[in-house]
Order: sequence, then structure tokens, then C-alpha cells
Amino acid sequence: MSIPERIYNGEPVAGAVESLSRRQRQLLHCLYSRHHDGRVRQRHLAEVAGSADPWVVPYVVRLAGEYVLEILVDIRDALRDLDAPGAGMYGRFIVDNPEFFARTQRRVVSYWSCYYREGVHASFRGYPGCTVLDLLRSAAAESAGRPWPNLAPRGWAEVDGYC
Repeated sequence: MSIPERIYNGEPVAGAVESLSRRQRQLLHCLYSRHHDGRVRQRHLAEVAGSADPWVVPYVVRLAGEYVLEILVDIRDALRDLDAPGAGMYGRFIVDNPEFFARTQRRVVSYWSCYYREGVHASFRGYPGCTVLDLLRSAAAESAGRPWPNLAPRGWAEVDGYC
């Protein structure tokens, strides 16, 4: 599966989206979660966050590695509310794609350090991205049947109470 980095299309009109099947709508929302405008990404994430459909999982995990704080909060809340089968799909995806998740973890740490470290989220432990990583690692550990490693860059574990 290849996830687009960014798309620049205008959003489809509401009537066109409503005429799509459930699966088509979810696929559309996944694609628009890669939109260049963070508000558009967040709106479309809201339509698929918490879904247990397998094609949604990589898009949500990919969004976890971005800098928009509101998106991280929405992902954190959706993952907290996932039932066991949904959480299992996230765990299985991470177990099957450890390099993708390692890159996502590094991005979460990097964006925190660049944009949020000097402000309200001076401690990484209080940053919503840290909670998202905890939830995803927990799902992976459950799926793998063993603790899932923290694959963030070396040295971050000792900084600011890194999770």
C-alpha cells in the first residue's frame, strides 16, 4: 500500500460524498486525510478514526506522525475508545510494519521537540503524541504477545520523561 504524502485536490461536494457507498466514503476520507490543509485532514480523520476497517489503520498511524496538535488529540481519543478487535488491527499493522511505526515514532518526537517542547507541552510525557505512541505500542504488544519496543531515536528515552 502506498500512502500519498499530500494531495491538493479540492474537497468533493457533500452531495457527491453522500452518494458513495460506505466503503467508498471511507476510502475518500482516508485519501483526504492526506490533504495539504490540516483542517481538511482533521475533518476527514474524524470520519474514519476509530474504524476497524484494515485500510484505515495505515492512514491513522501516518497522521500520528504529523505536527497538528488537534489531530493528535483526535487520534488519542479515538484509540482510547477502540474496542478490542479495532485495537487488534492497529497492533497487527504495527507488528507487520515495524519500520513504518519506527519512522512514525521518530516523527512524533521530532515534531514535539521542534514545535511544542518550549510551550504547554514542555514534557514529552504530557504531549498527546506520547499517549498515541503508548496506545499504539500497547496494541502492538497485545498483538505480538510480548512487549513492543520503543523504536524512537536513542537518547530520547532519557529526555523529559519520554514515554
